[in-house]
Amino acid sequence: MKIAILDDYQDAVRELECFSLIDSHDVKVFNHSTRGLGQLVARLAPYDAVVLIRERTSFNRALLSKLPNLKLISQTGKVSGHIDVAAATELGIAIAEGAGSPTAPAELTWALIMAAQRKIVPYAMNLKEGTWQTVSTNQPFNTLGTVLKGRTLAIWGYGKIGKLVAGYGKAFGMDVLVWGSDASRAAAEADGHRAAPSREALFEEADVLTLHLRLADATRGIVTADDLARMKPTALFVNTSRAELVAADALEAALRSGRPGGAALDVFENEPLPADSVLLRMPYVLATPHLGYVEKDSYELYFSHAFQNLVDFFDGKCQAILNPEYRANVRNG
Repeated sequence: MKIAILDDYQDAVRELECFSLIDSHDVKVFNHSTRGLGQLVARLAPYDAVVLIRERTSFNRALLSKLPNLKLISQTGKVSGHIDVAAATELGIAIAEGAGSPTAPAELTWALIMAAQRKIVPYAMNLKEGTWQTVSTNQPFNTLGTVLKGRTLAIWGYGKIGKLVAGYGKAFGMDVLVWGSDASRAAAEADGHRAAPSREALFEEADVLTLHLRLADATRGIVTADDLARMKPTALFVNTSRAELVAADALEAALRSGRPGGAALDVFENEPLPADSVLLRMPYVLATPHLGYVEKDSYELYFSHAFQNLVDFFDGKCQAILNPEYRANVRNG
């Protein structure tokens, strides 16, 4: 069968142990993204199956309708709004979901918090330029880092990742404050953390605030300009979940106004992030290129499931189909 693997920016997939599951098939790995409908159609038209790396490429109805050979989309992890499931089902295209782990994104979140609070990146970059113990040669930005012990870690979302991050905060001596559903706040209290009395209090009390919410219609733009304006001028806003959780342009405006005082970001509305993004020019922003799941153990987990689902599908025994109704619409030939 002909298989396309999309958006493998680092050309890392072929080096994974699990690649052996499909290396006997006709596999093409694409290392560069394309966004135009015509370009995507030309690229993908010959393939029976595509393997998607998270949400790096979206599959809407217009694209799916122009891929007559496509029988399967094998997703690494879960589908999260980037595939038109209804259109795929109507067109007889199966979607297989995989599995993931909260460990890598939780660890990256903590790494960003530590790096931003202690200003590790600018210190290290300036050291390479021969400047000792200097964050910035622009004196207003040449500030000291701060420790985490005794400060308030505010977490919005107490799922698998949020729980891990809360545990890290507790281990570092932070006061962990959680907001979310009633069930999430109750679970946080059961684990020995504080439940925020209100959404407003979460933002007002935070020294570090980190988002761990799924992106859905109900959560899109859920963090507003008013929320951000409640943060301390010394606070750090952290987002390793989805950029679209924050109202459009609200974070850039908030950072310019000084509340919060800084941000650590791994996700952006447009990815890859353009080199001329204003966020990259802000000295109080630490930005990484969506690395939350980009780690060897996570890749092995993601792709072993995606590849096994693909093999099982063409053997007629895949148990991970998101849209089993596709069978009623399978195209003949």
